[in-house]
Amino acid sequence: MPNRLASQTSPYLQQHADNPVDWHPWDEEALRLAREQDKPILLSIGYSACHWCHVMAHESFEDPAVAAEMNRLFVNIKVDREERPDLDQIYQTAHAMLAQRSGGWPLTMFLMPDGTPFFGGTYFPKHPRHGMPGFLDSLPRIAGAYREKREDIAKQNTALLEAFARTLPAPGGADEMKRAPLDGAVREFAQAFDEVHGGIGRAPKFPHPFELAFCLRRHAQDGGELGLAIARLTLTRMAEGGIYDHLGGGFCRYSVDEYWGIPHFEKMLYDNAALIALYGDAWRVTQASLFRKVVEETAAWVMREMQSPGGGYYSSLDADSEHEEGRFYVWSPDEAKSLLTSDEYAVVEPHYGLDGAPNFEGRHWHLRVMKPLDVVARRLGVPPVECERRLDAARAKLLAARAQRVRPGRDEKVLTSWNAIMVRGMARAARAFGRPEWLASARRATDFIRATLWRNGRLLATCKDGRAHLNAYLDDHAFLLEALLELMQCEFRAADLAFARELAEILLERFEDRAAGGFFFVSHDHEKLIHRAKPGHDNATPSGNGIAAFALQRLGHLIGEPRYLEAAARVLKLFYPAMEHQPSGFVSLATALDEYLAPPQTVILRGAGEELAEWQHALAQTYRPDTMVIALPTGLTELPPVLDKTVPPARVNAWVCRGVTCLAPLTDLAGLERVLSAPERGA
Repeated sequence: MPNRLASQTSPYLQQHADNPVDWHPWDEEALRLAREQDKPILLSIGYSACHWCHVMAHESFEDPAVAAEMNRLFVNIKVDREERPDLDQIYQTAHAMLAQRSGGWPLTMFLMPDGTPFFGGTYFPKHPRHGMPGFLDSLPRIAGAYREKREDIAKQNTALLEAFARTLPAPGGADEMKRAPLDGAVREFAQAFDEVHGGIGRAPKFPHPFELAFCLRRHAQDGGELGLAIARLTLTRMAEGGIYDHLGGGFCRYSVDEYWGIPHFEKMLYDNAALIALYGDAWRVTQASLFRKVVEETAAWVMREMQSPGGGYYSSLDADSEHEEGRFYVWSPDEAKSLLTSDEYAVVEPHYGLDGAPNFEGRHWHLRVMKPLDVVARRLGVPPVECERRLDAARAKLLAARAQRVRPGRDEKVLTSWNAIMVRGMARAARAFGRPEWLASARRATDFIRATLWRNGRLLATCKDGRAHLNAYLDDHAFLLEALLELMQCEFRAADLAFARELAEILLERFEDRAAGGFFFVSHDHEKLIHRAKPGHDNATPSGNGIAAFALQRLGHLIGEPRYLEAAARVLKLFYPAMEHQPSGFVSLATALDEYLAPPQTVILRGAGEELAEWQHALAQTYRPDTMVIALPTGLTELPPVLDKTVPPARVNAWVCRGVTCLAPLTDLAGLERVLSAPERGA
């Protein structure tokens, strides 16, 4: 008989609906039951695409003997970390404090009935293995500690809650802010940079798209070559490596080796959203055809496999299919050869390394670029263009054959925050490459959010099968505000500006700590938990405080609203000591700091028809990270004063502004380009 998880919106929770474990979702009923029965809580946090979550489920949660012990000794709660990042943040932090090591998923925490954790770990095998304690053996010992060591646990809990309080940035912050964190971040990235294979850090290697975007921004702002070198080599090696899907487009979550060769095969929406934007920006800087190809193929994958009929973007694809990680993606040389012509296989075999030893689990081949196409062309004695034609034909055949395999599971919930990152990425790429279909995709997702996840002036966090719920978090509001600013630079809609203003007001009213500065992760009326975080550090997604400060500053300059600028300044002053101490961990805040020290410039275009579109497209070809371009067709009325420029009689006029100060209007595109390319960047 299904447990209480069958009615949940999370596919991850639904995966456990038929477990013999008497699972509860995190709700008041479960917490009340723990209090009334005086039982500890076993909290298990994971997500749908998580390989080791599936392993622990098969080993333990599907086992009747393990389930019987869990049900006898604990109130068992299952949480999707993607729907409840507030809980995940708290208990990952608690795990790090208790275990003195980093966490991950599945996260397995044992709580007092009031929610305070007293013990925890990540993946537990059913029986002891490789030095790891067995889950089945651990359960009675942990329950025994709960009953017999209450006084020790109480002392530990007091110390834990005091440690949580110390994780909040100290009030006061900085009186004066300088550019030191901007330069310091690039220096720290350079120290961790792999100069041979690219990447920040060693194996396992994550893409770090926001850190690479910061490096690219510093190159554009200061002209230094170090930031560009870090970004260009890393993006090239990733695009050639196995972390990239060479047949279907899109990136996996990380590489298990330092060569970007073999990935952890799950595909996450947020990674690909950030990488679409980053590769598009890198193409504008370098004009590298490889970067353009990555954007085109990844955007196609997003629209083909990750966008719902209603417009929202799905969350992720599993690493596993048929209970094996990577099975959907790997090949054998014989299988590939049987699908291709001899000429096509002659290109594919050396290019993707099918002529070498198996590179995955000793028996499979995972595609990655081993010999560049121009080298293959020389060896075959054919023109490079013919080699490329054969490769394209082969890739299409292999992709079609792969589509007949059992597909990895897809988590079809729509998360507001991750959708916002993808809207930003698709809109930014659409602007750079002049691709209206990508903009249309971003618009559909935005309209879905507005229609489904925006209720009576409140934003909701998640939706599946038409059911939207959960109080939205800081990231949902901040990321969506930034996404709307990107959309307005593609095609101005008054409704987008109005929505942006509503989100900005909610940030100030429901999330800001007016006394100390900064934004809490949850709203003032959120469920009371053991800790209320105010995160500034970037993780797999950027800091909500950093994106809120960045977007509020931009909107404040765009519409002339000082309250937004003041709130952003309070964020930056609060977190400035942390930025000084570890600049590479706070690049979202550092980017906002950059635009606090030197406000962004806004280019306002007014005109009509094709000429206005031509100007807008021409300006988008150059990467200017400190510049917003807003094209306003004639006929628009009721604009904010900063945007409300006199409509020219016939041709396009351009105003270059910083804050509310604008230069005289320009009437030719070449003159505007010269102004924007000047060392002082226009004002």
